[in-house]
Amino acid sequence: MKLWEKDYSINKEIERFTVGRDREMDLYLAKYDVLGSMAHVTMLNTIGLITDEELPLLLKELREIYTVCEKGDFVIEDDIEDVHSQVELMLTRRLGDMGKKIHSGRSRNDQVLVDLKLFTRERLRETVEETRSLFDELIKKSEQHKETLMPGYTHLQIAMPSSFGLWFGAYAESLADDMLFLKAAYSMTNRNPLGSAAGYGSSFPLNRQLTTDLLGFDTMNYNVVYAQMGRGKMERNVAFALATVAGTVAKMAFDACLFNSQNFAFVKLPKECTTGSSIMPHKKNPDVFELIRAKCNKLQGLPQQVTLIMNNLPCGYFRDLQIIKEVFLPAFEEMKDCLQMAAYIINRMEVKDDILENRMYDAIFSVEEVNRLAYAGMPFRDAYKKVGMDIEAGRFTPDRNIHHTHEGSIGNLCNDRITHLMDSIMATFHFERVEEAEKKLLESGEEKK
Repeated sequence: MKLWEKDYSINKEIERFTVGRDREMDLYLAKYDVLGSMAHVTMLNTIGLITDEELPLLLKELREIYTVCEKGDFVIEDDIEDVHSQVELMLTRRLGDMGKKIHSGRSRNDQVLVDLKLFTRERLRETVEETRSLFDELIKKSEQHKETLMPGYTHLQIAMPSSFGLWFGAYAESLADDMLFLKAAYSMTNRNPLGSAAGYGSSFPLNRQLTTDLLGFDTMNYNVVYAQMGRGKMERNVAFALATVAGTVAKMAFDACLFNSQNFAFVKLPKECTTGSSIMPHKKNPDVFELIRAKCNKLQGLPQQVTLIMNNLPCGYFRDLQIIKEVFLPAFEEMKDCLQMAAYIINRMEVKDDILENRMYDAIFSVEEVNRLAYAGMPFRDAYKKVGMDIEAGRFTPDRNIHHTHEGSIGNLCNDRITHLMDSIMATFHFERVEEAEKKLLESGEEKK
């Protein structure tokens, strides 16, 4: 069944090509399509297009379909074009002509828009929560090893003393910055496009504010043309936010692989989190971090994929946008997987506590000596030259007792301030508002017991 079907049949090869992977992708959206329909029929009741007797029957059936979706049992039948058609067909089978009323005042264009918004909103929440979990592991590890020194590098040359407190904490603060991108993406996502129909509104007296409130959106996409123009733009903006988080995690994974190698031996991964070789019995490979790195680098390409699909489209709907779903919808699961694996291994990672005792790192304390001489009154450039010449002549003896006190340094990590920064960003999402609205919508129309 096709919602647009008339008195002729489409060529089967054309149908195969145009439907593509839509049925598969629409399974991601099924329960959100039901939520959108529940809000829409509730609104239609207030403007007289659905009667008071019909509304509870429609809501009851929609709740049952939602439950099927939640259990993972929702199926789009072979001859059904998409999720919207399947939901409408299921209602029509159970309620007859009443089920055909739910499409009044909307198009599949604004249906899929609201489905994507609701899907993305929930997946962003999951991403935020998993990002916070990794952040917490990094802060905990930073505090645990705040006095454990390690080499700091520039140009992959030993540079100055660092610490594992700094290393873990640096990635935590990076995630706090990344959370700002997630918040911006969430805010742009959490706007209601329902009621824009095919992109030009409807002659029905729709109450768009009601559906906005019922679905827990912050506001609506007001201009109906812009609501349609937002398709692709939302996915691109969200993809940039995911790519930002992925960039932090990929860099951390690269460091972990490097530090785990025998040439560095700064960290040790739990053996149950490594893999072996089919020929070399000694191998304990950091495959998890390598795959995290690869998957996160792949995610960093997502904004470009979305951009290239929608880059040269004028305003209005085009079928090109269908292809965005294929790269966008599965990306959240991959991001979630990487964040969970990273948090799991960071929690279990062991660090070496005597790295800088090795004489090969003696020169790393040169800046400490330059600063000591300068603080004692010697001009900085003279102190720099003296220490440099001592190193060249083999006379330099490092003082390994370093004392850094300024904000963000080895001796003053500011982890409490970084955590406060993360907490303040997290508090702006107000996930509880969405949760309450969706719960209320799913309970609407139930018979009082």
